[in-house]
Amino acid sequence: MDEAPLLRARDGRVVTLTMNRPRARNALDRDLLDALVQAFADIAGDPDVRAVVLTGSGGSFCAGADLKKGMSEGLGQDMGARIDEFHGVIRAIADLRAPVVAAVDGGAVGFGSDLALACDLRVLGTTAYLQEKFVQIGLMPDGGGTFWLPRLVGTGRALELLMLGDKIDAARALELGLANRVVEPTELADAALGLARALADGPPLALAAIKRAVRQGWADGLEQALAREKAGQVELLRSQDVLAGVMAWMQGKKPEFTGR
Repeated sequence: MDEAPLLRARDGRVVTLTMNRPRARNALDRDLLDALVQAFADIAGDPDVRAVVLTGSGGSFCAGADLKKGMSEGLGQDMGARIDEFHGVIRAIADLRAPVVAAVDGGAVGFGSDLALACDLRVLGTTAYLQEKFVQIGLMPDGGGTFWLPRLVGTGRALELLMLGDKIDAARALELGLANRVVEPTELADAALGLARALADGPPLALAAIKRAVRQGWADGLEQALAREKAGQVELLRSQDVLAGVMAWMQGKKPEFTGR
């Protein structure tokens, strides 16, 4: 029996999702794509999940869309609808209230790069790399690459990375701000899980509001950002988490956040 295309593991309030097609470098076929969308939907419905780690098995993060298998799955018949299916997982990550940490081992190529960039934070192994390789086969990014990169590295650098399609190794990714941490590959799982645990210990309402405000702020101007921050802060000031946080601070203790 074939192994599941996506593995799930729970560590307290952190869920780790491992793309599990190692022989295809975790390229996305319909089964893996559907499993990812379903997993994020399940997480969205579980308030006890405070953070997510997304990674790949077999020394690779994700090689992008499985073009060979995609042809037999109907990729060439209705490309627009097929791309919509891929967009489902990008939207699921962006819309999820909980922060998502990408643990990138090996290559994150094409749509795999967009998948990593869609996550809120990224931890890379020293041998990992990102590559918006679409242009090298006459294509453009279709997983949000033209959206994420200019906002993360600036227009000029984004155009260079998108138009040349060169590899961005871990050291350059850290320099550009695409990686939040770079660690040895043997330390990758623990480093990503440790970061996710730190996020899971934080106030979930505030983290969700921060994520929402930052992402929505990319589409708006300063006035909309200030208004959104005001609305979010007023709501948070009424929460039990703020009271718990202030009381713990006054007592010199670590707060216990309940998400209420």
